[in-house]
Amino acid sequence: MMTTAASTATDRSDFRTVMIAGTKTGALIALAVVVFLAATRVLGPGGGAARALVQALVVLAAATAAAFLPAHWAVPRTTEGVAGSAAIGLWGTIVFSVIDIALFRPLRAYPWTWDAVGGGGTWWYLPIWWMLGTYLAWLGGMLWATRQARGEMSVGRAALPVVAGAIVLAAVAMLARLGVLLPVAAGGGFAITLTGLAVAGIARNG
Repeated sequence: MMTTAASTATDRSDFRTVMIAGTKTGALIALAVVVFLAATRVLGPGGGAARALVQALVVLAAATAAAFLPAHWAVPRTTEGVAGSAAIGLWGTIVFSVIDIALFRPLRAYPWTWDAVGGGGTWWYLPIWWMLGTYLAWLGGMLWATRQARGEMSVGRAALPVVAGAIVLAAVAMLARLGVLLPVAAGGGFAITLTGLAVAGIARNG
């Protein structure tokens, strides 16, 4: 009975968990976009460094949610749980896409448009968004699983080293004057750090 209880408490990849957790993830990412847009408009073009810093913090918060909330709900310990995390991430990106197309775009919420890059269509970037969200959730699930074996895990414990690495890489990019905006550097640093830590965890356990 104890084995059964343990198995139901971890590696949650059932349809209901994926749908509910993915919907929550997508809604939270949509909320993060609203906060990002609000900060951009309130602080305005003259916001300078303060606006860039706030935007970067929102990006890091959204990236943390996209990467580790799926793992928090799937509680991965094995391949099945990691796959469940990735599935939650994928469904979350689809939910966000629906919100984006049905709400944000008709309201002209964005001060920029990705559509112009794709010749006026939205479909060129949607697969990229789906892949990115799934990738982050997949790596977050792997990192969670490798560290879960060594003790209790939480979103904060999982995210702290990744966010720290992202901040360091973003600072390096700014100091090196690579011409990258701070929010972009923060997001890129998050993805790079998460990838490195996930691969290192697999190598240690492999």
